[in-house]
Formats: sequence, C-alpha cells, structure tokens
Amino acid sequence: MFDVKKVRNDFAMIRNHPDLIYFDNGATSFKPDCVLESLMHYYTHCNSNIHRGDYDISFEASNMYEATREAVKNFLNARKAEEIVFTAGDTASLNTIAYGYAEKYLKEGDAILSSEVEHASDILPWYVIAEKTKAKIVFAPVKEDGRFDLQAYEECLRNNRVRFVALTYVSNVLGYIYPVKEICALAHRYGAVVCIDGAQAVPHLPIDVQDLDMDFLTFSSHKMCGPEGVGVLYGKKELLDKMDPLFQGGGANARFDAKQNVILKETPYKFEAGTPNVSSVIALKDAIGYLQGIGMEELAAYEYELASYFLKRLEECDNVIVYNPHTDTGIVSFNIKGVFSQDAATYFNSKNIAVRTGNHCAKMLVDIIGVGDTIRASFYFYNTKEEIDRFIDVIKETTLEKCIEVVL
Repeated sequence: MFDVKKVRNDFAMIRNHPDLIYFDNGATSFKPDCVLESLMHYYTHCNSNIHRGDYDISFEASNMYEATREAVKNFLNARKAEEIVFTAGDTASLNTIAYGYAEKYLKEGDAILSSEVEHASDILPWYVIAEKTKAKIVFAPVKEDGRFDLQAYEECLRNNRVRFVALTYVSNVLGYIYPVKEICALAHRYGAVVCIDGAQAVPHLPIDVQDLDMDFLTFSSHKMCGPEGVGVLYGKKELLDKMDPLFQGGGANARFDAKQNVILKETPYKFEAGTPNVSSVIALKDAIGYLQGIGMEELAAYEYELASYFLKRLEECDNVIVYNPHTDTGIVSFNIKGVFSQDAATYFNSKNIAVRTGNHCAKMLVDIIGVGDTIRASFYFYNTKEEIDRFIDVIKETTLEKCIEVVL
C-alpha cells in the first residue's frame, strides 16, 4: 500500500490548507505538483497551437498532446489511440455521442434504456434525442436499495426495442458499482449499443474497456487529478467512424469548397474542431502517470477502506441517517436527523470540513431513497482516517441549534 502521508505532500492544496478536510472529491479532485508543473511547462516552453505550426515548439506541443492520447489508450487498454477523443468534459463527451451517434441512428419506436439513478449529464441528452427521433426512454428498475437489477434489466431489453443503453458505471450518490461487463454483454445480445458514464469510475477503479466490451465510455480529467476543461470520449473505432462530430470548424476538416463539399479528417480528429485545451490535455498525461504510480487497485482498495471506516464510525452517531451503508466505493451519503443538508454543510464548513449537499444532479433518485437532499462525503486516496475521526467528532456535536447559529 502507498504511503498516504508522502502522497499528501505532493498536493499544493493540502500544503496550503493544512487544516482543511476535503471530502468533496466526487465533485473535483486536487492536483498533484507534477500536473501543475506540466501546465506551467507548456505555457513557458512550448505555448503554441498544435497540428498546424511548421516550427519546433508547435511540433513539441503536438507530440505531447498526442502522447496523452496514447497514455489514455494504455490506461483504458483500448485497442487504438484513434479510439480516444478529447472533449471539454464528461458532459461534452456524452452530448457528442448523443448528437453524433444516437440522433443519427435511432428511429421511431426504438428505445433508449437508462435508470433513475443517473446524473443529469447522462439522462438529459437522451431526453432530447428521444424527442427528436421519436424513440422512447425506458428505465431499468433498480432494487430497493438502489443497486442495479440485472434480471429486470434483461426483461427491459427483451420487452422493448432497445437500441441504445446509457448507464453510469458508479452512482455518484450511492457509490454502487454497476455490473458493466454483464450490462454490455446482455445489451449486445439484444442488439443495443452501450454508453457508460465513467465520471465516478475511471478516477477510482482499474478499467479495461476491451474486457468489459463497452462501446462508449466517457469521463473527465478534473475528477482524476487532472486539469479542468478536458473530457475523454472512448469509442470503438468502427462506431466513431460512423458518428458525426458535434462541432464543425478548423482542425476537423481535410478540405471544403464553395459548393459546400466538406471532407472531414479521420477519427479522432474530426471530433476535435477548433483550438483544444492543449495545456490541460498534456497535463492529463501526468495525472494518469501519477495515478498509475500509486496503482489503481491499491487506490480503489484504500478508498473502500476509508468509506468502511467512516461507516463504522457513523454507527456511534445517533443523529445520522445513512442511505448507502453498503457502498462499493469511497462515496457515502447521509443526513443529520432534523437538519437540512445544506445547513449541516454550512456548519461543517465552519469547522473547515468540505462536503457536497443537495440532490447531486441525480434528481430522480428521490423516488428510490425517499429523500431529495443528502450530505455526500466522497473520499480520495489522499484522505486519511484521522480526517474522518475529526469529522465524526463534528458530526456528533451537530444540532439544529448550532447550525442555525452559524447560518444566522
């Protein structure tokens, strides 16, 4: 297992805020020094546009940009670097698939299968596509605790003309890992294409896209120690080749003329119109290297250990309701009895503890867990049990009266 104390020294945010307990890693992560240094290196040594400049620093930046594509390929065990597309974020990746593939190939009477656990970014694009194509949305039932129900899922596939499956890999509220390999196998058996939202999975779990046989996978850089403003769209090459790009513009076309003839570049470049976020894409490679240096299996095991320890300590608190006591990951959602989640978080903030509250963009989940707003503590590999102990002490003393005093 890696040395957590040593790891914490790699993060300027932790050094600059030694008393801060940051448990909102599901929203975004801190960046290690190597990522910050990579950003600075680009802007001070090879600041230029890529793939277009006939001079040394442009060649250097272009090579570094493409090296990240290769790094992502290896990180996911994709077959080819051409299966990796850079976007502005996970949401942009999902919308690229929605408008570039689903809108193009879905027809009236087809079904898009999703679930009520999904984040807004992985459900709202499909609403629009369903309206445009006259396809229908089908929700695969989940179990009472919010876990995925494979049997109910297969019944949905069997009883509907499902041609597209859009599901998360890890619930951003409940922390449950979906059985993605089985989801993909069943979908393919019934003739459907699968898009997996990996925003809460790729930063925390070892993933092999070939073994899982997923058709599309999306995720963001900023949740995995990389810079903001960069997303990744993985897609099987044969599917990406059939897709239309979401944007048109410079860098994505090979040629065009006044007769409106346009020839696009090959995959993946046809999806990357305009000037990309070069510095952040380059720095993503350093984030990936950093995570690989820790080890994704070790990272996942440690986060689960932290969540298990937190849940065990929460049993000491008679003022807490937990909604996912059997989480699979570093995500734990709970509430303080009789206290609105945001008021509790404001009180926690007064004690220098950062958590996320609300519905976490999973607005349909209220029908499953029976509450619309929760407190979410999401751990990452640089968090510690000592931080959890401090948090537990604060939770034990949290009352409505104390929260009101802070709010007022």
